[in-house]
Amino acid sequence: MSDPLDALEKSISTLRRAIRDASAAGDSERAGELRAQLRRAERAWDALIDTGEPAPAPPPRTVPDTPSAAFGSQLPAREHVHRALMLLGTPAAPKLIVGVHEAFFPGELSASKLSSLRRDEERSYRSSPGARPYYLCPALAHDLLTPVRALITVSTWPLEQRIIGPLSPRVDFLTGAIRVAEAVHAAEASAGGEPSTAALRLLWRFAANIPDALPRSTPGHESALDARQVIDAAQAELDVHLDADRAARAEASRRARTSLRDAQQLFGAPPQNVTPLRARA
Repeated sequence: MSDPLDALEKSISTLRRAIRDASAAGDSERAGELRAQLRRAERAWDALIDTGEPAPAPPPRTVPDTPSAAFGSQLPAREHVHRALMLLGTPAAPKLIVGVHEAFFPGELSASKLSSLRRDEERSYRSSPGARPYYLCPALAHDLLTPVRALITVSTWPLEQRIIGPLSPRVDFLTGAIRVAEAVHAAEASAGGEPSTAALRLLWRFAANIPDALPRSTPGHESALDARQVIDAAQAELDVHLDADRAARAEASRRARTSLRDAQQLFGAPPQNVTPLRARA
């Protein structure tokens, strides 16, 4: 199963390389923005390390790399959401976040908690910017840079990762399918472990909407899924859309960095503050 710490460490490594490239290119503004993202990612890593310290009493035996149910039940809802998003690596709707949490993590999380959580995150940031190691924030629409409130992201992600372009819903769906399939495959490969029924059901829902991802035999049985087949099928389609999606997101992120304040880069701009792309053409 994908570990949120591993995902953060990969993000930190990617940000450091991007800072080096921006500095080498003489783009000081881009390097400064990346350094701010790196600091947020490092604070998020520190926070996860702190919350992941073992309890004094030895926990019951569990599958390796799987948090105990007791530990999961003690975490606040925002931590549950953060873990699910870090596994997916893409903006996600509350229903998918709850599904990922149910499939791979202990503790309870309901979609009803996410509505108030989003408002609380923005209020917390505006009252004390940067006080938390990360914030849960909406995705941003590529054209108006306004919040896409149906989709939640993590503030430590690069801006490009938090923007939704014309192809992004499909790209993010395929990316999420790959990440879920990798987590299922890791559970299958772990000593004495196996994916949960909820994880297999979630993977099946992804695979049902990807050409060539489902097994040709025993249709309708989640246990017959081949995680590697899902990964290969999703990656094949992802390769078709990825470059165009990245270009759209990169262009939108450049506009966001020059036209939005720090808080707006996280929580979106009011619609009246942004000129639509059509009007600029």
